[in-house]
Amino acid sequence: MSMKPLEFDRRYGELDVVVAAFAGQEPDSPETDTVPLALQAYLRHTWHTRPWALSVAEQQLREYARNPPGRLRQRLGEFYSVPDLGLSEPQTQGWLSKTADHIKRSIESGEVPPPTTPRTHWEWHARFGELGQFLGGWFSQDMPDEFADHDAAVRDYRETVDPQLTARLVGEIHELLALGLEDHDYAVGVSELGMEVEPPAQFTVERWLRTVAERLATTMPDYGK
Repeated sequence: MSMKPLEFDRRYGELDVVVAAFAGQEPDSPETDTVPLALQAYLRHTWHTRPWALSVAEQQLREYARNPPGRLRQRLGEFYSVPDLGLSEPQTQGWLSKTADHIKRSIESGEVPPPTTPRTHWEWHARFGELGQFLGGWFSQDMPDEFADHDAAVRDYRETVDPQLTARLVGEIHELLALGLEDHDYAVGVSELGMEVEPPAQFTVERWLRTVAERLATTMPDYGK
């Protein structure tokens, strides 16, 4: 029988988040002291959103490295299966311990990484979750078959999504624009977040995002009045 969700989260929930941050990234060698790009992204995002989770991650990584699941737990299915990192089993245990060491040093130093442009696919989606839902759900390659144009897709989002999520989206767009990127870099960002079509011909990516935020903001109630 598989492990119940609550028990899974207690044992492996944050471990799973750390490992997910390495999706599509090369794992570092257990012998190096360099903090890998994927772990830098995890530390940066977690320090700014859930700093309490860092100690949980360190504990779960170290516990798994010390006590990998035995045959009984594997037979019962009550364990976390670490995705293939391209490492042997002993190397994986060493990688888990080394990653826990990196997190421990980050906690003990107390140095919060400054916010910056996301560096990995995971970090883009962790930081801009609702924007990823919007772009991936309404502006995939199927958008021209589903909507007459970009404005129609924006209207559909506005009319079908909870206003609180719309407010979150507007905030995330403003946060992205605050990075002050070149338009090429904005194009990379929206692509990472799931956008598979170009903005309207008359718009740069930056200008289109500003226009979307303005249009969505005008539909939200002004409680200050």
